[in-house]
Amino acid sequence: MTIKPRTDRPVAVIGGGVLGRRIGCIFIAAGYNVNIRDPSPAALHDAADYIDTHKVEFSLMPRIHKDRESSVSQVAQVDLETSTSAPFGICKTFTEIEPAVANAWLVIEAVPEILQLKIDTLAELDKLAPKDCLIGSNSSSFKSKLMLVNVAPERYDKVFNIHFTMPPAIRTVELMTSGHTDPKVFPYLEDVLGECGMLPVTARRESTGFIFNRLWAAIKREIMHILSEGVSDPREIDLLWEHMFKNGPLPCQLMDQIGLDTVAFIEDNYIQEKGYDAGPTVDWLRREYIEKGRIGKKSEKGGLYPPLPKSSEANPANSPSASAVKDIYLLDVGLGGNAKDVSQVHSNGKILRLNLATQKLTPVMVGQSLPDGIDVSPSMKRIFWTNMGRSTASCDGSVWSADLDGGDVKCLVPAGDVHTPKQIAAIESRKQIYFCDREGTGIHRCDYDGGNHVVLVQRRVDPGTSLLDQMTNWCVGVAVDDQRGLIYWTQKGPSKAGRGQIFCASLDIPAGETAETRTDIRHLFNNLPEPIDIELDTATQTLYWTDRGEHPLGCTLNRAYVGGEDVDMEKVILARHFHEPIGLKLDKANKVVYVADLGGSLYSVSLEDGVKTELVRNDACYTGLTLV
Repeated sequence: MTIKPRTDRPVAVIGGGVLGRRIGCIFIAAGYNVNIRDPSPAALHDAADYIDTHKVEFSLMPRIHKDRESSVSQVAQVDLETSTSAPFGICKTFTEIEPAVANAWLVIEAVPEILQLKIDTLAELDKLAPKDCLIGSNSSSFKSKLMLVNVAPERYDKVFNIHFTMPPAIRTVELMTSGHTDPKVFPYLEDVLGECGMLPVTARRESTGFIFNRLWAAIKREIMHILSEGVSDPREIDLLWEHMFKNGPLPCQLMDQIGLDTVAFIEDNYIQEKGYDAGPTVDWLRREYIEKGRIGKKSEKGGLYPPLPKSSEANPANSPSASAVKDIYLLDVGLGGNAKDVSQVHSNGKILRLNLATQKLTPVMVGQSLPDGIDVSPSMKRIFWTNMGRSTASCDGSVWSADLDGGDVKCLVPAGDVHTPKQIAAIESRKQIYFCDREGTGIHRCDYDGGNHVVLVQRRVDPGTSLLDQMTNWCVGVAVDDQRGLIYWTQKGPSKAGRGQIFCASLDIPAGETAETRTDIRHLFNNLPEPIDIELDTATQTLYWTDRGEHPLGCTLNRAYVGGEDVDMEKVILARHFHEPIGLKLDKANKVVYVADLGGSLYSVSLEDGVKTELVRNDACYTGLTLV
């Protein structure tokens, strides 16, 4: 169930400043009508102009669809039903509060951070807004209960804090009770905000500074101590922070990894030397966790995080921490800044192995000729990859195989038999590999040993066809549904031209037909920016693909359901703002998909909310990837 945007009554935003206009844009982009009130006509003009300019960008934020039922009938009586992406809402501006809130179902005040101003604003909203209207304060430093001075008690259960940061760059929003707020308000608003592309978090109780600001306050204080004592300088502090928490474990995960007993011993030293209060820190930690045997990952009872289920322990691949022991094989095509001699880029390609636990990159193969696609056979313990060859104008591509350490190298498809091989898929059940031939405008298949090489699909290119039109037949990414006997592929089209396509056909050529004349090809998507690699989740019939076209619709990771003949196969942008993404690989056990781009970055993207995390960034130029 997803929430259908409520357009019968508007959301009202009080304050048209930098953050107020962004709050309005969040709702407008998700299909909600918004009234913005500000006493300054100039501020209102700027707010409306900002929303009109940025609403497309905001609409691309990944939506969170929760499974739970929302207690809507008791909160705001919004309709719940499955829906497709909503059209943009309508923005209206007002210099007076009364017409702006007259029919609102939700009001968010974003006036300057002055307590008396907020007290006066909430008092006026209480008098003018409908009795069933929810009222949220965007204050991050004042509890909303401090603003209830002149609000009628009958309204208390509908007042709360709702603190936005700076969307779309930072998508978090924190919710907190006034001490009187109806608890049903929060799961409902979490659903609404999730559908708007935000990442909502609700504080369990009232707290000055909410959650993140309290963390940030402690960090700021300790940084100032470090600087004032002359222990370090700002650049060193930022360097350590970036590498510890950007590329390493998150703070609570790190404490579990170290062991809570060790954490407590370390804190004892600080308490003794600096006179900190042990009560709410190590005394609490020992009482609530350590004395109960919950000391972290080394404990069967877990730590700050619960222990892994027994099934996960029996099968590490299903463990939430399985990614920590996975290896990722990455292809560096050789065109990046690490190519010292530009004339030799055609032989600068590499296969690299990344250990996610240590972040160590190890060369497996070097001297490759523009490698582009890679996959692995777990049963054979071998990798398969394609080399595009020295020149895309020549039929000099090739397909190769080696063991996981780069030994026992075998050429499966030699130069002359394939033009420009691109992405590749290894199918364990058939012991076959499938790969696309871009300039050769076809899709090939052969056995793991290179035998039985056939062309499954051959796109026709008529004589005299312009190069741009020829490019619409360039096959790049391939995915196989062995259970249903289907093959999917992308045709990228000219660069940044919006002429990309995705097709589907049977794994085998229909009887009496050829790769060029087969009639079973189904056209799934058209006019895509520039689709590249592709992968199918056969269990959910969800297709994932990278697109290296123009921003904002290009340079994206996309997905769509493709399991029905007559369903509306809605395309969804899961994540965006890559640097020409190429390879992708699903990791369903850990609920992420990995994406590599030509900008030298490797990312993990959450399948649940589209949060993108950069794992690697360097001077390489990445194409394909696979997991071991």
